[in-house]
Amino acid sequence: MERSLWGHLPLLVMSNSKDSVEYILQALWRTRKTGLDAADRLVIREMLQLQHDSDLDPLLVCLRMLIRRCVYENVSKDDIQKLFPSEVLPELQRLLTLLLQKFQREWREDLLKDQVSLPRLKAMTWNMANQNTESADPMAVIDLKLQNDAQSHSGELDVKFQLAKDTLEMMLSSMYCILDQLSDLDETSNRRSSQETNMI
Repeated sequence: MERSLWGHLPLLVMSNSKDSVEYILQALWRTRKTGLDAADRLVIREMLQLQHDSDLDPLLVCLRMLIRRCVYENVSKDDIQKLFPSEVLPELQRLLTLLLQKFQREWREDLLKDQVSLPRLKAMTWNMANQNTESADPMAVIDLKLQNDAQSHSGELDVKFQLAKDTLEMMLSSMYCILDQLSDLDETSNRRSSQETNMI
């Protein structure tokens, strides 16, 4: 984090309340995807007795970067205070450390909920179509059963589609490329594990 940003943290002292600082941190986390709206900005400015948004913005940038490091990076609770340089007032370090420790676990759980969970293949069946029609090109009908483990859309999903011979050949070619890459990655992983074992 740039040194110049830390100099804006003392503005939090103007709030004269731990609850106000807690509100600001919670508001920043709640709006991590959208940014603060005008109403939130006004509330925070009044808490900090600031006249203009331009006075508020550097502080918000500093706090967002601090929250990001605390939540997105692998920072333990005990190491949160080490994020602050010595130039930050000790009382501010203690207050922000306590609040970040308080919300770190909850915010990390929010991150897990935000992550997109892709469906996984559970079963696959197929049969031939147009077998009794001489004029039609033969087609294979593929039926995929997918399992969606996402909390918001959990359950099974059936996907059915048909493939002609040329399309199937193209698909198989792509699948073999994927298989080769997965095999290469697996071999690399096994080689590294073997090397690490030999070093122990």
